[in-house]
Formats: sequence, C-alpha cells, structure tokens
Amino acid sequence: MAPHTDPVHGNDRLRAARLKRGWRSGEAAAKGVSAAGRKALDDPYFEVSPRTWRRWESSRPGWPREDYAIALHAAFGRWPEDLGFDVPEGMRPARDETVDDVQRRTFISVTAAALSAGPTPPRHVDPALITYFQEQLEGHYRADMLLGPHDLIGTVSAQYQLIDRLIRVAAGETRRGLLRVGAAYAALVGWLYQDAGDLGAAAFWRGITQDVAMRSRDAQLIGYSLVNQAQVRTDLGDGLGVTDLCDAALEDEQRLAPKVRVMALQQRAHGASLTGDRSAVDRLIDNAAVLLDRVDDELPWGNACRRTPGYLEVQRATCYGRLGLGAEAGGLWAQVLGAVPATARRDRGVYLARQATAAATAGDPDQALSVAREAAQIAVDTGSIRMRRELTTLERTMRPWQDAAVGQELADVLAPVTERG
Repeated sequence: MAPHTDPVHGNDRLRAARLKRGWRSGEAAAKGVSAAGRKALDDPYFEVSPRTWRRWESSRPGWPREDYAIALHAAFGRWPEDLGFDVPEGMRPARDETVDDVQRRTFISVTAAALSAGPTPPRHVDPALITYFQEQLEGHYRADMLLGPHDLIGTVSAQYQLIDRLIRVAAGETRRGLLRVGAAYAALVGWLYQDAGDLGAAAFWRGITQDVAMRSRDAQLIGYSLVNQAQVRTDLGDGLGVTDLCDAALEDEQRLAPKVRVMALQQRAHGASLTGDRSAVDRLIDNAAVLLDRVDDELPWGNACRRTPGYLEVQRATCYGRLGLGAEAGGLWAQVLGAVPATARRDRGVYLARQATAAATAGDPDQALSVAREAAQIAVDTGSIRMRRELTTLERTMRPWQDAAVGQELADVLAPVTERG
C-alpha cells in the first residue's frame, strides 16, 4: 500500500473519519479517541492530546505507537494504515487483525518465558549457577535504575526461562537455591512490566513469583511475593486489597526477616493512604523505621530499603501526596531529593514528578513547573510509563492554571512525554 504523502491537504483520510464520527474539531476527536482507548486498553490514564491529533492530521502523520493504534481502531474500527498513516518500511499492516489478535500476541509475549512447555532433557546442574544468577541479578537492579524497563524486560525474562529449565532437572539444595533465585527474577520481571505501565503483565508475573516462592517453601520469599502482589494492587488503587495481602504477609510476623517486615509494613501504609487513614500511614512507617537498622541479611532481592537513601521517607512522602497533603509531602521530597545519587536517575524522575504535584497541590504552580522540567526530560530518556503517569497526575493537578502562562508552559514541557511515540 502506498504511504500517505499529500503535502497540501494533510491526512485527509483521518480527517474524513473524524467528521464521519461527528467530531468537528481535533480537540473533540482527541477526547473521543482517548475515551475509546481507555476502555479498549483498560487504562484509566490513557490520553491522546490535541497536539498529537494535529500532528496526525498533518501531511506527515508518522506511525502511531501500539496503544494509540488500538485506540484508533476502537474509535473508528480501522487500523492506522487505513487512516492515512505512513506504514514504516518492513512493517506488516494490521489490516486483517482484530483487537483480540493484538491482545493474544501481547499475552503470548508476556507469558512465553514463564510458561514454556514440554520435557527438559536431563543434565547436570552445577550449584555454582546459583551464585552466577545472583550476581547477574544485582547487575540488573543497577541497570534498571539507569535504563528503565523497556531495555531489560527481554533480557531478564529470558534468564528466568533458563532458570526455570534448570529447576526442572536440578535436585536437592541446588534445586531449592534455583527456586529462590528464580522467584527473585520473576519478581523483577513483574516490576519491570509494572514500571512500563502494563499492570496485567505485572500481575501475571507477580503470580509467577508467588508460585515459585511457594514451591521453594521459603517463608521470606512467600512474604516477599505477597508484598509484590500488594504493589500491583496499590497501582490499581485498591487500598483494601493492599491491606489484605500485607496482613497475610505479616500473619506470622516473628518468622520474617526484618527486611520483609519493613517491606510489608511500608506497603500496608500505601494501602492506608488509599483509604484516607493518615494516622495509620504514620504508625506503620514509624514501625518499619524501628526495624530498618536490623536489616542485615544476605538475601539478593528486596534490597531497595538498604540502597535507597531516605527509603521510608520516600514512602511517607508518596502517601502524603496521595492524601492531598501537598505542603507536608513537598517538604519531605525536598529532603529526599538532596540525597538521591546520580545512578538512581529513574527514581529521581519519579520523585521530582511527585514533588511537582505536591507543589501544585499546595498552590505553588511556579515551583511545580520548575521541578517538572527535569522530571519530563528523565521520563523521555527512560521511557518509564510509571513516570509518565506521575506527570499525568501533575497535569490534572495543574488544571486550575491551564489557561494561565504557567499552564501553557507546562503543556510545552510535558509535550515530549505525552506525545512520545
């Protein structure tokens, strides 16, 4: 099919489809496709900006990213190549596919590493492989802080697939050691998908983590896996679900290492913030703080509480922001950001976005704009959807100033993030 290249009239096919739907302006079309995309993608934060729509109706519309393509199909019943978009060289058009086909392919790509079927040929499994995978895991944690999720998902899930194959033929302590490290790898894949904004894939891999943890019969890993599940419930806004899972993790609290207890207590605080209980937030984080100096295990996973400066104050500030306590959250973020190392660039971006939202909540739009500049650049560099969602929250919080100069400037600052395709 020839690409759309009309230099005078722009993308007439898309414009015609818009008018057929009764959307007389690009702004109306952006709202309509946003609504269709939120439903099709099951993503309450999905949005197509008017600026993106104007680019799509221009003479050089480019090729939309996958979530935009699904939203366009949901709105018009047609794929981008039938709406005047330029098909990249070598790409097979999606003309004969359905949304179900797209979702099926996505499911296969998410689950392939975890659900490889068939027998595994017998082989000797050297116990030294456990140490090898543990050392690799620490490197993946460091790379995640620098790169973000997209460049690591394939690598880490492929290594999990290898670990799974080895588990199937290993025996005794070697098998138990591989189960323990396998649970840590599955948890990291789940986190990477969560940071990439795919909560369905994240929940799937959190379930794999719990499956492997239960098979290992390791009480620490089982508790850790429950906290991992609770993290997904936090992103889904399910405060009671977070509480259920963290209470289950803490049911036999005295058996747990201090690190696992710290993780469960701080995550339960997030659940409390979702139900509006500030006193519980402070009590739970204070209880976790008492245990923090006792975290001294050699477990290779769940070490954010040791390597993250101001770890518990990060949690408290996040909870305060969720509770609408802008001034209190802003003060905490100022303290936290002063100690964030250069190697934790992705985390710094998330914290800056939250600090900007806290400033807006406290009625200081100029500070919010100033902080958002750096956060937006980090979001573009890392591709973190979690960071993009934080900036979307900032955008909503800044709506009282959207017609003022500061609001217009914020829209320009965030445009590379919201329109990145």
